[in-house]
Formats: sequence, C-alpha cells, structure tokens
Amino acid sequence: MPLIRKNSPEPSRPPPGSDLDALTSLTRGSNDQRWMAARTLSDVEALGRALSTESDGRVREAIFNSLISVGGPGSVAAILPYLRADDAGLRTGALDALKAMPAEAAPRLAELLADTDPDVRLLACEVVRELPSAQATPLLCGLLEDEAEVNVCGAAIEALAEIAGPEALPALAHCAARFAHEPFLMFAITTATSRLGFAPTDKRV
Repeated sequence: MPLIRKNSPEPSRPPPGSDLDALTSLTRGSNDQRWMAARTLSDVEALGRALSTESDGRVREAIFNSLISVGGPGSVAAILPYLRADDAGLRTGALDALKAMPAEAAPRLAELLADTDPDVRLLACEVVRELPSAQATPLLCGLLEDEAEVNVCGAAIEALAEIAGPEALPALAHCAARFAHEPFLMFAITTATSRLGFAPTDKRV
C-alpha cells in the first residue's frame, strides 16, 4: 500500500474543528470523515487504535501518513503491533511507515530482530536496510550469528549485499558454514560475498 498518492482526488476539507470532533469522526464517521480526521489528528495513540478497526485503504494510508508526520517514539510504538497483523495490507502499511522513519524506528530494531516471530524478524530486516550502513551492518551481522530461519537469513543477506562492505564477510562465512545444506542460501551468500569483496561500500552516511 503506497503511503503517498499524488494524483488521488481529495474531498474538500471541513472547517477546522476540535480534536474531540476529529476523534469522534475517526471512529464513527463516514469514509471521507474518517479520512479527514486521520489527516487532522496528531494523537498517535488514537491513530494507532483506529488502525485496529479501519478497513478502508485510503483511511489507513492517511493514518500511517499522520503517524509518520508526527514521528517520534510514540508513532513507532503505535505502528509496531501491526507488523503482526493477519491483514497483509495492514502489515505492509506498517512496514512502509517504519521504512519511512528509520531513525525513529532504530532504537526498537534490535528488539524486533530478536522477536520470537520469524515473520517479524524478516520484516525488521527490511527496516534495517533503510539505516546508514554503519548502523545497519552490525545489526544484520549479529542476526546472522544465530538465526535459524532460512528466509530470515536470506532477507538479512540481501540487505547486506545492498548496503554493507567487506566488514560483513565474516558473518556471511559463518552463516555459510551453518547452512551448507541449503542451496538457496548458499547461492545468496556466494553472490553477496562476491559483491562485498570487490564492490565499494555503501555511500550512505
């Protein structure tokens, strides 16, 4: 679910009202009223709660965009539960929102990479890759030390191949030793090792 739609038609905004009016509209209004309320509110707890019952994609998008706009630890905390959502659209919206605010999400990423749910760990790899290489590489290399799920390792290796430098090679070698019986992962490690061994490091700072 894209978080910004530049060409979407938008209903006219109502005259400014109170936060209480917006909160009421967010939970009880029509689709357009909920959308307008979501764009108006900066109450991250209320916005986060609204995601649990909101089914309209455009309203969800507005809620996520407002959470990104407000930013900070509160917005991250409001978004994180939805990485576990059964609804794929909601889960993707949460992932995209965190990827749009990696600096704010950074303090929670070690926790997410150690989560008991492998799907959460995999999604966390996608957020980590948005960080500068100096921050992302230790997190992903640390994950590879003990990660048991092939798909999670694959996500970490793919991210390292994109953002890291030769400093990631020992972690990749250790992973290769642990998963020598997994052809898919060995291919990914070989590709990443070749790239990191000869390509320049990521230029992000």
